[in-house]
Amino acid sequence: MKSLDSLERATEATLSRGSRIVSAHPRTLAAIVAFSLAGFGAAAYGIASQGPDASDLPRRLVTEIVTGEDVSTQLEALAGQTLHLYRSDLTRAGDNAESLLSRLGVSDLEAAEFLRRDAQARKLLEGRPGKIVRLAATPAGTLEELTARFAPGDSALLATHFMRLRVAREAGQLSASIETVPLATSVRLGSGTIRSSLFAATDESGIPDAIAVQLAEAFSADIDFHRELRKGDTFSVVYETLTADGEPITWNNVGGRVVAAEFVNKGRAHSAVWFKDDDGRGGFYDLNGQSKRRSFLASPMEFSRVTSGFAMRLHPILNQWRQHKGVDYGAPTGTPVRTVGNGTVEFAGWQNGYGNVVQINHGNDRSTVYAHLSRLDVRKGQRVDQGDRIGAVGATGWATGPHLHFEFKLNGAQQNPMVMARSSEAIELSASGKQRFAGLAQSIRGQLEAAGSIGASVAE
Repeated sequence: MKSLDSLERATEATLSRGSRIVSAHPRTLAAIVAFSLAGFGAAAYGIASQGPDASDLPRRLVTEIVTGEDVSTQLEALAGQTLHLYRSDLTRAGDNAESLLSRLGVSDLEAAEFLRRDAQARKLLEGRPGKIVRLAATPAGTLEELTARFAPGDSALLATHFMRLRVAREAGQLSASIETVPLATSVRLGSGTIRSSLFAATDESGIPDAIAVQLAEAFSADIDFHRELRKGDTFSVVYETLTADGEPITWNNVGGRVVAAEFVNKGRAHSAVWFKDDDGRGGFYDLNGQSKRRSFLASPMEFSRVTSGFAMRLHPILNQWRQHKGVDYGAPTGTPVRTVGNGTVEFAGWQNGYGNVVQINHGNDRSTVYAHLSRLDVRKGQRVDQGDRIGAVGATGWATGPHLHFEFKLNGAQQNPMVMARSSEAIELSASGKQRFAGLAQSIRGQLEAAGSIGASVAE
């Protein structure tokens, strides 16, 4: 009992001192309590968010001995090997042996002299620039092997073959050889979004200009690329490209063919698939088998700039507002002009303000006029087929600069060429052709989806 009484008296004394402290320092004590509680809360949060205590997890010690070869052994293994540095570039206008080799990291006077004097090796720097060059050199800059690929001199081989020039060092001596090799074909996918122009979009996507021109041709009956192209329009394309030893070639406008494409213009999707009919004649069709080829092309030139459309305009010479009953295409002098449809040449010669002009009768009271030509490639009475070359752009007659003035007439009255092209008859597939095309269309749909996903993934 005595010990219990002592404990009670001690407790009472402690509480009494605590009470006096609280009374004397109420704010300080409250702050200390609040800080302590906050600290406990933070500690509890930190422990809860870290999951189980690491000391409770099982532990395992793994020991593995790794034996590596010493440096001397590795050097011995490399001693019997010749190290080569590989570089590639295109030949440029004004290149000589020294400048080309220097650009490719080679400092080899013997090789430069060989490229100048050897009859075969000299072809590397002769003719047009743009030859594809790949070489191997030692770390010291000595040429070991050089391979160049370029267009053949025979124009008949441009679309089917390339020249391969090889310069090699064998037994310490340089030698050169050249051969004609068939081009290979590879299929590529591409897509893009219009921001300013079709060519700017295809350049951004790495698609050759020749393919861009074919895109404009394939959809010319659906889209007026001079007036109806909109920012945000998209396209997907599957195309064949010609390659020389795996390198895409672009010389002399040889750039492969569009296999299939889709173009979304103003929210509307248009499709085009290249297909050969039973007669072996190729053309573009939509995915439903409807021919994109009409009786009349939309333009007498491959994709080019319209400088004056079918509308009212201020006459450049008379300085009066007049109806411009045709379409003017601005292009350099000499640019080929083609007939937009089958027909017979009614007139080919000089005609007042038109200068050199060709007029073609297409039957059913329809005719076309091609004016200001620099050259006439047809004569009166000659039969021409759609796409045949009939002359070249010029500035003859009352032209203020090189361009083509084009008219489409119905019963002698000028019509809007684009409207006439879109309303003209489509070429129909035969029953057997439709059957073959249906099978092709199935596989093409998947390829176009894959091509479109390329642009989508890049945009994301």
